[in-house]
Amino acid sequence: MTHHSERPPIVPNRVYSREEVAEVLNVSLSTVKRLLASGELRASQPPGMRRVFITGQAILDMLERNERSQGQQ
Repeated sequence: MTHHSERPPIVPNRVYSREEVAEVLNVSLSTVKRLLASGELRASQPPGMRRVFITGQAILDMLERNERSQGQQ
């Protein structure tokens, strides 16, 4: 059993679903949807598909930006 503060490793080249991102970040699906809608978390969506593709690198980039902005406060 893993502790809640331990995040599973995020693989840069892997593609994650919105649900998987929520699980990895330990946030709700609604939070992931807000991050996507605001542009804070980048994703791609092929034309005509409902599925959203989120790379591990996009997750890592978002986390790094958030850490930098918190460090500046």
